[in-house]
Amino acid sequence: MNKEQLFEQIKAKRSFLCIGLDTDILKIPAHLKETSDPIFAFNKEIIDATQDLCVAYKPNLAFYESLGVSGWESLEKTVHYIREKYPEQFIIADAKRGDIGNTSNLYARAFFDHMDFDAVTVAPYMGEDSVKPFMTYLDKWVILLALTSNKGAFDFQFIKNDETGDLLYESVLKTSQQWGTSDNMMYVVGATKAEKLEEIRELVPDHFLLVPGVGAQGGSLEEVAKYGMNDQCGLLVNSSRAIIYASNGEDFAEKAREEAMNVQVDMEELLLEADLL
Repeated sequence: MNKEQLFEQIKAKRSFLCIGLDTDILKIPAHLKETSDPIFAFNKEIIDATQDLCVAYKPNLAFYESLGVSGWESLEKTVHYIREKYPEQFIIADAKRGDIGNTSNLYARAFFDHMDFDAVTVAPYMGEDSVKPFMTYLDKWVILLALTSNKGAFDFQFIKNDETGDLLYESVLKTSQQWGTSDNMMYVVGATKAEKLEEIRELVPDHFLLVPGVGAQGGSLEEVAKYGMNDQCGLLVNSSRAIIYASNGEDFAEKAREEAMNVQVDMEELLLEADLL
């Protein structure tokens, strides 16, 4: 999916919501554990209930890898189901990969050729040769970690370069623009760092930003839109736990839809205010 197609989906759905499929076998409703593939059964119902309210799904691979082979099978079935049933959806592998060039080339092959994701999250700290292999695929995306929403972000991401005066995350934003373009590269910017979005937009005015941290982590959707939205929206705001675990009963999909609809209604209003609809 290219940038224009993604923006068209945002306008059509009146939403820039990304739903994180952080599917924990310990948290899904008990009645699903009797099925042959509880993880896929849960994902399928969540997707069917919310697909008209969001433009992207983001499986976090840790939740699948932790289950071994069966987890990978559930992930593959989930991606295949979305591709077959809802092909307009943008699918992100939240994998946070990043290794030497040859290894990254194999990661890219796994996620883009084999699994058919649209995008993969990548850690940039091994430099250009660890990122560029992901950028050789047409209409596929690298989503670089820039400024994350976790507490530990302050350990390294705010270290200042005495020569340039740039904080480390600012160096990531500036240097990486030599590797790709706004047509194949996005950035992760946490919603809990929304006050930094205005400065980040000055550095990357045209790139899409994947923004986690709205919902259970307490980030403000209004602040994210105020400081981060551009003339093509430029935002994919992710919510995971607040939506998919809105209920642990048999009504879990219905409650997930209600939560997703609450977010979509707010997003529609923000898009209208920005004159993007």
